Amino acid sequence: MVNETLAGVFAPVLTPFDRTLKPDAPLFAKYCGWVLSQGAGLAVFGTNSEANSLTVGEKLELFSLLIDNELPVEKMMPGTGACALPDAVALCQAGAKAKTAATLMLPPFYYKDVSDDGLFAFYAETIERVGDANLKICLYHIPQVSGIAISLKLIERLIKQYPDTVVGIKDSGGDFANTKAMLDAFPDFRVFCGSERFLLETMRHDGAGCISAMANVHPGAIVNLYETRANADAQAKQDALNATRAAYDGIAMISALKRTIAEYGKAPGFKTMRPPLTDFPDEAWEALKTKLSALSLKTPNLDKALS
Repeated sequence: MVNETLAGVFAPVLTPFDRTLKPDAPLFAKYCGWVLSQGAGLAVFGTNSEANSLTVGEKLELFSLLIDNELPVEKMMPGTGACALPDAVALCQAGAKAKTAATLMLPPFYYKDVSDDGLFAFYAETIERVGDANLKICLYHIPQVSGIAISLKLIERLIKQYPDTVVGIKDSGGDFANTKAMLDAFPDFRVFCGSERFLLETMRHDGAGCISAMANVHPGAIVNLYETRANADAQAKQDALNATRAAYDGIAMISALKRTIAEYGKAPGFKTMRPPLTDFPDEAWEALKTKLSALSLKTPNLDKALS
């Protein structure tokens, strides 16, 4: 049986940088603590973490900091995907050693049109090289960004070969029909939607939860829907979450999220993006701030946590 902690709401945690573009480790740790205080887990080194702008060494250093600060590993799902097999192995080894709830593993994404055989070989080789029963992998399907789809056939093959290791998937494809196909095909698999827009529908089909960008700014509201999904007002809560998500439609999501945390948390360090991504413009922030104010966005104790 998969660890019961592999469920609920996880945030692909934003990464603050200092003026030299180095990760601001103390601020990162404080922010992770705030996300946890709101009931969400930590999917550090995800897409919204600017993971592919971080080196393996930087990820391992930040991950070690969280461990040293005794943040609960059972609430962690660190991103371990990489284009280079040894990099994926090193990151997966760290997750396995710490006994995290799982690791979130993007497929190798540079080469396009790779076969399921090639993807299976990459995952299999990683698992065999790590050689640790504590390794749990949650696959990461985000073809609009990675250019690499994770097919149902590949999932089936991986589950059959590694049933105790390949335990779940995050579907960020944006098509709930695909998420439902995964839920229907693999009833014991931990399927997470990649946006809280699909949270209620995912849970109605016995999904595991969601791993969503918006869990960075109002994790508590998303967790509340997850926990009260059977209540009569669940759809109203889903509609409210959708309205907040809509405020970020059509803008640069990662920089907008970071600017939101910088402003609401009174932590200017969160404004900084590592190139090639660029900082969120002041004019765009004024427009977004107006929308968020109208929606009464709440970030309880964020400024206090980041001080």
